[in-house]
Amino acid sequence: MAKRKLKPLMPSLREKKRYLAFEVISDGKVHADAVENSVFSAVKDLTGSLGMARAGLLFLRDKWNEEKQRGLIRVSHKSVDELRASLAFIKDIENKEVIVRSIGLSGVLRKAALYLTH
Repeated sequence: MAKRKLKPLMPSLREKKRYLAFEVISDGKVHADAVENSVFSAVKDLTGSLGMARAGLLFLRDKWNEEKQRGLIRVSHKSVDELRASLAFIKDIENKEVIVRSIGLSGVLRKAALYLTH
């Protein structure tokens, strides 16, 4: 019996992704693990488990800039507003008072990465 490949999805049926660039403003440095945990818990608190699953969040660790405290999150195009609202509710990370603000949004990873350098 020959193996059959699945037919690829048409572009119109694929999940549409957005990349949200964000910045953590605090007195000290915070680690990427702590930022990821606090973002996921904030989104879960606001939207619940079902909303978090629909959002399709992915924290891009390799894009985290430790010096500038900036990073990227991949999210579904329908859940961008919920993610931005959740970031506003984050008040402390690792017992440090922080402000998390979104810098920019893009549908292309390369363009979103430009927000991290400026």
